[in-house]
Amino acid sequence: MAGRPLASREFVFQVLSLLASLIVVHGLYVTVVWPRSEAAIAAQQARMQVDPNYVQERSIWVILRDYEQESEIILMLWAMAIIVQKMVLLRRERALFDRELVFLGEGMRILPQDVREHARHVESLPHEEREFLLPRTLLTALHRFGATGGIADASSAARGVIEGEADRLDSELSLLRYIAWAIPAIGFIGTVRGIGDALAQAHRAMQGDLSGVTQGLGTAFNSTLIALLLSLLLMFLLHHLQGEQDQLVREADSYVDRRLLQSLRAA
Repeated sequence: MAGRPLASREFVFQVLSLLASLIVVHGLYVTVVWPRSEAAIAAQQARMQVDPNYVQERSIWVILRDYEQESEIILMLWAMAIIVQKMVLLRRERALFDRELVFLGEGMRILPQDVREHARHVESLPHEEREFLLPRTLLTALHRFGATGGIADASSAARGVIEGEADRLDSELSLLRYIAWAIPAIGFIGTVRGIGDALAQAHRAMQGDLSGVTQGLGTAFNSTLIALLLSLLLMFLLHHLQGEQDQLVREADSYVDRRLLQSLRAA
């Protein structure tokens, strides 16, 4: 199948990008986030002991310190890597629209017996480019026209390829949609865990020590805050990517209609 090599490369890229995101983010947490958050908490506790009226400042390192926030950032970087990869592929596919894949002079028409000559030029493209939407659509339409001699048949075949590609592109967004759902879900898990930790420290709060309760509530609110912010950014990028994919499908349909179907002539 034409799209399998490309799909295999995308799967390998997704696995490697997930591993890279995991290693990079966890390394930053071990070397930067956790040490600085511990230092910030220690400094705030020291200030509170000296000054009872001291109001704690919200440190970005403390907001990011929990495992839920780390997981959310890993998923966000993974999603961004996938989006960048898909945008690069879309740019490469759309670059073909600026090239003359079907050579026709002024007023020339393509007859069924001319199909092999025109198809040969498209087939001479590099293997990876032949897997793109536009060459596949052109070849399908040309071969159908050469086999049946019917313009309607060629048009129907081209539309079938384009509609199938639209469905495939939409289905490939399922992983990104899952990540967009998983990030706020992890934030909610952090909220539940933080509230649970706060309730477990209720007996200490009754004795006047509120540090355990405030730390648990901080976990709950911080995980939700980061999850919502990342979800807003990811959904924006996802909608932009989907718009680019829809534009690719529309441009391919227009290109095939203008450059090929209007030049066909039945024998």
